[in-house]
Amino acid sequence: MAAPALLLMAVACGLCAGGNYFNQALLHSIALHFGVDDAVAGLSVTVAQVAYAVGLLFITPLGDKFERRRMAVVLMLLAAVGHAMVGWSVSFSMFMAGTLMAGLFSVAAQVLVPMAAALAAPGHSGRNVGLVLSGLLVGILLSRSVAGGLSAIGGWSLAYQVTAVVMVLMALWMQRALPTSRHPQPMPYVQVLSSMGQLLRSQPALRLRTTASALAFASVSVMFATMALVLASEPLQLSDAQIGLVGLAGVTGALIANVAGSWADKGKSNVLLRLGAVMLLLSWWLLWQGQTSVWWFVAGVLVMDLGLQAINVTNQSSVASLLPEARSRMNAVYMTGYFAGASAGSALGVWAWNLAGWQGACSVGAGLACLAGVSVWRGVRWSKQQRRLQLQGAEV
Repeated sequence: MAAPALLLMAVACGLCAGGNYFNQALLHSIALHFGVDDAVAGLSVTVAQVAYAVGLLFITPLGDKFERRRMAVVLMLLAAVGHAMVGWSVSFSMFMAGTLMAGLFSVAAQVLVPMAAALAAPGHSGRNVGLVLSGLLVGILLSRSVAGGLSAIGGWSLAYQVTAVVMVLMALWMQRALPTSRHPQPMPYVQVLSSMGQLLRSQPALRLRTTASALAFASVSVMFATMALVLASEPLQLSDAQIGLVGLAGVTGALIANVAGSWADKGKSNVLLRLGAVMLLLSWWLLWQGQTSVWWFVAGVLVMDLGLQAINVTNQSSVASLLPEARSRMNAVYMTGYFAGASAGSALGVWAWNLAGWQGACSVGAGLACLAGVSVWRGVRWSKQQRRLQLQGAEV
């Protein structure tokens, strides 16, 4: 697949995914604008992630039924409508409805990921997936900085207004520039959905990798859901723009996405998985110190994003190669679990914040990181056992 097309897909993924994270840097301003509590505004983070998870479960599997380029374009246009509703909302209910719509249809990004794998040359699917996921990751990480910067220029709603326009232009560009991609044997929708449960039951690697990544993202989402609240509070009292800049620390996580994809192609994924689990747990100690020091907080965000991407990209690259004939459905199962974990983590983060402030959030996040580490260890042990069995079978 040509590099310009891959780059376009990476940018589109970043735009789709990033828009769902604007509110994380703007929660305090959104709460003030609509006259609601910070915790109520924080529910928009959970709504966006639940909507995304629902879209992953019921929309992205259609990539094994419909032509993927056209599907991604239509979804992106619908997501643009959701962002427009948020950007020009006149009430909190309209804001939440737009957040739900944008989250639901921004799964266009997860139509493009298996498409990149399907169009890859033999032996390069991990590299293609890693590159596209790098764009997705950069979009997520830059989204907070972009949102904070635009908020300083024209208020919190400007980020959504600009994104709505850019998404329409990007969708039209994709329609002209990307190649078509269709499953060789399209399946009826009911069969597509029913087969996902069968895939989950019959593929232990899919179950193990999905569980590990879901727990890791749940841990990270505790931080995402409460980051703006702790940074805007005393003693730090950062502005929207400053909170957005803190998110830039995690952009280095994009570097590991390409590394993880390449290592997955070379069979070195277990090393990255272990490293990611250790970094994820370490990040919570750094973030604990970050309540009174921006520099500790920045260090925690950096280490956390590196850890999450080491786990996620490695696992998603592996899932994409398990059953080539079911890439969209396998990816849908994996990403549904991944963002279900994120939704649970966001809800737990807000609950812990209300109960015990930043210390409560850190305790919950660290506990989830421990569970993710145990799940990673189980997955690595299982993959080693399978490798030994394969070698023994080859010798026989």
